[in-house]
Amino acid sequence: MEYSNTLTKFGAAPADAEIRAILADVQARLRTNGNEEVYRRCFRSIDLTSLGATDSHEHIERFVAKAVRFPGHYPDIENVASVCVYPVFVETAGLVIADSGMTITSVAGGFPSSQTYLEVKMLETAMAVENGADEIDVVISLGEMLSGEYDLMGNEIETLRNEVGDDVVLKVILESGVLARPELIHRAAVIAMEADFVKTSTGKAAVSATPEAAVVMCLAIREFAERTGRRVGFKAAGGISTPQDAVLYYTIVERILGPQWLTPALFRIGASSLAGNLLNAIVGREENYF
Repeated sequence: MEYSNTLTKFGAAPADAEIRAILADVQARLRTNGNEEVYRRCFRSIDLTSLGATDSHEHIERFVAKAVRFPGHYPDIENVASVCVYPVFVETAGLVIADSGMTITSVAGGFPSSQTYLEVKMLETAMAVENGADEIDVVISLGEMLSGEYDLMGNEIETLRNEVGDDVVLKVILESGVLARPELIHRAAVIAMEADFVKTSTGKAAVSATPEAAVVMCLAIREFAERTGRRVGFKAAGGISTPQDAVLYYTIVERILGPQWLTPALFRIGASSLAGNLLNAIVGREENYF
């Protein structure tokens, strides 16, 4: 596909003044949204993540088992949406997760830099799916994006979409902190709409999720939905650790995309420590479960 032509069909990125105005409105809504019901909705949208260099099969077994056991300890709280691991641990996670209702997310495609052969990205993605991944998170080729090679970047996403297939959720990570400028974030989001979700960050870059980037991405998602009738989800990730952080991104989605997006099918938060902090806020005491 010629993605350079696709970009001309969409509006320009929002101006700084529009972004500031939206965020001012979001700030006004935060106090209302800082409540137990919103904390619960954010909790059920978490992709509980373990992407450490020291992860092992034993560690992932314990990590996933704790998530699986959660409903037994807190039957009145809806569990997290997914566990997110490296591809090599997908099968291990699957043996533990069984029929718990959670999905398995695997990063793939040369995560987090995306700097490897396309054939390697394809094979890694296909192997993760074959081993049981329900969802795949891949990173755009930032070098191509920054160089204006939009067709190359977009066609790579298309290729990985084909590897994933129709039954597996594909999330494309923009690494918005590296792109930085609204116009680049907007272009990358439009090109990435081949996916089921667009995601802010890997959490491995110097700058991760920001409210400004979330606004730009959600505006692009809204425009895409208006033009095509297809809803693409939004995932915030990177540096989101407090209930206040979660509510901020929840409120941005609510403000721009509306309540219909505020389900795990269209809204996710990639996090690790956030789960424990949200749980404490929901029950009103220190639990130290996660």
